[in-house]
Amino acid sequence: MKILLVEDEPSLLQAMRQYLEEDGYVVTTAATFAKASMALNDYDYDCVVVDIGLPDGNGLNLIRQLKTAEKGSGLIIISAKDSLDDKLTGLELGSDDYITKPFHLPELNARIKSVLRRRFFGGNNLIRYGEIVADPLSHQVTVAGQPLELTEKEYHLLLFFLANVNRLLTKSAIAEYVWGDHMDMADSHDFLYTHIKNLRRKLIDAGCPDYIKTRYGAGYLFTTP
Repeated sequence: MKILLVEDEPSLLQAMRQYLEEDGYVVTTAATFAKASMALNDYDYDCVVVDIGLPDGNGLNLIRQLKTAEKGSGLIIISAKDSLDDKLTGLELGSDDYITKPFHLPELNARIKSVLRRRFFGGNNLIRYGEIVADPLSHQVTVAGQPLELTEKEYHLLLFFLANVNRLLTKSAIAEYVWGDHMDMADSHDFLYTHIKNLRRKLIDAGCPDYIKTRYGAGYLFTTP
């Protein structure tokens, strides 16, 4: 899953980034309103975590920008203890949750996971599709009740497909989502073929139908045959 963190305290921003990356997220950071606004214009994110108090602008305006663009990202506000009015305004604008400083990183992670489950998987703790069951908390996947061993990239590819069943996904969109913003500068996405081929083979070997369909020149489709 792809996260944008907007926070002007360098130590907190770095701590959040490191913690979430260790849990498998693809993380982009912005320490100013201007950089956050640019990031929101340039890329799509599954969840945006934004501090309301930024040195060069009000984080509430980032929320307005995100909602105007209708990108469907989850949204969590970071606020100071005494900013109740801002929290209420953020929720009225469409934020999914808020967290008050100081907070523990596992709490932030739990709130992000909760927002992602509500946004993309109907609030379910387990993601189910056919024989496949994925657990976002443990990063474990089973097929027909049997564990499926996946690499971290294969796991995130599968989760991206499960969040976009029956939707054509371009190679660029998949690469940007799983590998980060810098992948749009790659000369080609040939490396993606290997990862998808391996995921496809593992699913079929475990007893799944061939869910991953190649649309030559367009991208990939995850769908029931």
